[in-house]
Amino acid sequence: MTLKHPKRPPSRRSHLSLAPLFTREADRIPRHELAAGEMDPDVAYQVIHDELLLDGNSRMNLATFVSTWMEPQAIRLMTECFDKNMIDKDEYPQTAELEMRCVGILSRLWRAPDAEQATGCSTTGSSEAAMLGGLALKRRWQQRRAAEGKPAEKPNLVMGINVQICWEKFANYWDVEMRLVPMEGDRFHLSAEEAVKLCDENTIGVVAILGSTFDGSYEPVAEICRALDELQERTGVDVPVHVDGASGGFIAPFVDPELEWDFRLPRVASINTSGHKYGLVFPGVGWIVWRDADALPEDLIFWVNYLGDNMPTFALNFSRPGAQIVAQYYNFLRLGFDGYRKVQGYAREVATRLSSEIAGLGPFRLITRGDELPVFAFTLADDVTNYSVFDVSSALRERGWQVPAYTFPKNRTDLAALRVVVRNGFGHDMADLFLDDLRRQLPHLQKHAAPVHDAGSGAGFHH
Repeated sequence: MTLKHPKRPPSRRSHLSLAPLFTREADRIPRHELAAGEMDPDVAYQVIHDELLLDGNSRMNLATFVSTWMEPQAIRLMTECFDKNMIDKDEYPQTAELEMRCVGILSRLWRAPDAEQATGCSTTGSSEAAMLGGLALKRRWQQRRAAEGKPAEKPNLVMGINVQICWEKFANYWDVEMRLVPMEGDRFHLSAEEAVKLCDENTIGVVAILGSTFDGSYEPVAEICRALDELQERTGVDVPVHVDGASGGFIAPFVDPELEWDFRLPRVASINTSGHKYGLVFPGVGWIVWRDADALPEDLIFWVNYLGDNMPTFALNFSRPGAQIVAQYYNFLRLGFDGYRKVQGYAREVATRLSSEIAGLGPFRLITRGDELPVFAFTLADDVTNYSVFDVSSALRERGWQVPAYTFPKNRTDLAALRVVVRNGFGHDMADLFLDDLRRQLPHLQKHAAPVHDAGSGAGFHH
């Protein structure tokens, strides 16, 4: 089956060929088919380079959680490793060694009980890592049910409706019922009480998010674990927790060290994170770490010997680049604990100041402040009726800023918001430029705003 992409509006120019005036080629350059002959490499570079000028400036993209800046030395290391295939550990044993060092570092950072025997691997991102975590939960549940002589046909997974779409994919692809806790009032993520209500003997796990993409808030992992402890005492139902730390896994250890969310909690079985988010690496790399070897069923691991040695693999992908693994290890080596603490602390400082300044402008009301993830959401004050958050987003795009406007999900679809993600490379100076542009657009919005958009007309999330 071929995936069909959404159709774009027809363009009267789409059939035209390119004819760059600087070219040394005699023929025009077709857009949608292979040219008959070769092209000078400088010309090919220039054609593509010029077309990419139409992309947005990644540093001004306040929608994405993905890293948009790295040090030149890290970029140099990545270019030296672009040709290395991460799966071929026999050919590239030292790259494989760096991968396992990173797993060990994260295992210790998240306080695994036996970090000397760290269990985990790299992935292409948190989406793949989350699916591996979900697969391990399902397989452990199936094995336990089989040992008890009970049926295992109806697994379910409990989570808040604010989870990233990768969890919907997991449930769909691997036949697991999603039990979603909707938002309610000012509760925009999963609570311990609501999680336990949906658990039963067929629950393979509860997913707790350390940093919601909707508003940057932490879910109460420790409270959820305590509630599940009480559930087991009452009913005997033992439900593990997977922490989706796509963003927070690289934030909380450094700026919220007292927060208990990781393997200090015995019920936490696995944690995923994105190296290409607050791990400060270009996309794409993610990580999944299990509490111990018992948390990862051995029958999920495949052994392959046709690359030169007998090697274990647990992944949805096979071939994938090793450059991001090297870049992750560079960051660990370069920054250390204190360096990460400074980078993440500064991002939170920028986020909380910027949110406070926006709240002081008048037309806006904060939903979150950026004091958990350095991410905050805000909406319009109740007395603003002549323009919407979608108008604000469009006005900011005129100045090059990409700020997503979106509606919240079930039970709070009445709430439309804007979200700002503060990352490394977005400092107080850029925050001031953003504020200046927002102030500059407000009189225009107030005077010339179009009719308020339908709240369901747009949304934007990046994972």
